[in-house]
Amino acid sequence: MKFSIYTLGCKLNQLESEGIADSFRKVGFRLVPWDSCSPEPRIIIVNTCTVTSKADQKARRMIRKLLRDNPESCVIVTGCYAQLDTEELRALEGQTDCGGAAERRLFVLGGGEGAASAATTAVAKSALLGLPGYLSGAISGEPLPCLLEAWIKNVASAAGNDSVFNFTPGQFNFHSRAYLKIQDGCDNNCAYCRVRLARGHSVSLNHGQVLERLRAFEAKGCAETFITGVNITQYSDSGIDLAGLLELLLGGTSNICLRLSSLEPECIDERLASALAHPRIRSHFHLSVQSGSDAILQRMGRAYNVITLEKAIALLRSTKDNPFLACDIITGFPGETEAEFAETLDFCEKTHFAWIHAFPYSGRPGTAAFSFGDSVRDCDKTRRMEALGKLALKGRREYTQAWIGKVLSAVVEKTPCPTCQCRAVSENYLKLLVNCNGEIPLPGTSIRCTPVEICEDENVDAVASEQ
Repeated sequence: MKFSIYTLGCKLNQLESEGIADSFRKVGFRLVPWDSCSPEPRIIIVNTCTVTSKADQKARRMIRKLLRDNPESCVIVTGCYAQLDTEELRALEGQTDCGGAAERRLFVLGGGEGAASAATTAVAKSALLGLPGYLSGAISGEPLPCLLEAWIKNVASAAGNDSVFNFTPGQFNFHSRAYLKIQDGCDNNCAYCRVRLARGHSVSLNHGQVLERLRAFEAKGCAETFITGVNITQYSDSGIDLAGLLELLLGGTSNICLRLSSLEPECIDERLASALAHPRIRSHFHLSVQSGSDAILQRMGRAYNVITLEKAIALLRSTKDNPFLACDIITGFPGETEAEFAETLDFCEKTHFAWIHAFPYSGRPGTAAFSFGDSVRDCDKTRRMEALGKLALKGRREYTQAWIGKVLSAVVEKTPCPTCQCRAVSENYLKLLVNCNGEIPLPGTSIRCTPVEICEDENVDAVASEQ
């Protein structure tokens, strides 16, 4: 039986989709692209995000398209949006022309309308890991919609809270690098964030299991592992925090390199900076900044101010030789004045970020900011986004230029390229098109290369030569 997965959102969602894909593949299901021209898959899984209203809209649009274009397929929806707005998504089947289909074809794994249940998104999603085994053991000839209805009613609801860390694929189908989930949920109470409502409170994987999984990746020859979670700076297990975990992982392995997902500024101290300085921690940090205005940060409910941000950035930069430093910025938060946006823009300009992930504020149901007045006009959000976008591109180009002619370590990606070329991501997160000397290296392997010129392709930072 063929299946497909369509993923929206963060690195954690991508990892969880990898785990789901691996569980299907292990029992003989065949993974095909969701937009493949080959015969349509019988099962299509949509892994949703709800960080912005646009993410919700994109999920709805995709679900309608999949139902319309694949009349023989069943669509299973999971993820943060499904967790919080289950009934809203279930209603899509009735709004879509499904060619007169008599059987139910849309199945939503979630917690209920408007608020998360006691189960987190990952608990509901982890039930999918058992679906392939359930289907392979089902009575032959039973219609798939009937099997899925019975599975949801009798099996999917039985997933336990310990299952949030069961996404451990033996093979990665969509990525060249391994992903390792160490944490889920978040204990912050940011006024704009809906993800914490879907994911629940912070939970951490036992440090021994983290090390065991990383060693398994190293034994398979993985050059690099991406350490991920909703808020990895809240990692805590038996008195071991993120800094202690990194020390344990680096001491318990020999060669594998670690790349970290987003860090919270208030959690970056001397001890964590010391751990990040290790040569096998990649020179690439993403900081959750959101604003360069103290007044906006306070209204957002963030646990730091601009002085804390400056200290965190200085510590991160002290760990490496010119590390790639990126940030998130939300503009157009309720009440944000032109002067407050100017503070943010000035802060970003002075900090020289290598990249800025800019988002226009999007009111999310269930969050404190959803009821805030004094909204910012869409035209002002657009103008501010354009200013941040120009600054982001300028920072990326200047950072790339600084590495022309220097030797870098990089991991080869799966993306196919013309003969004698491969795509790779460098240790400091430069996207490279590498001119190879002879045979193309296998995806996931480490190479040494030198960027020789900036590339105008929006998906490539520089052309490089293999060493």
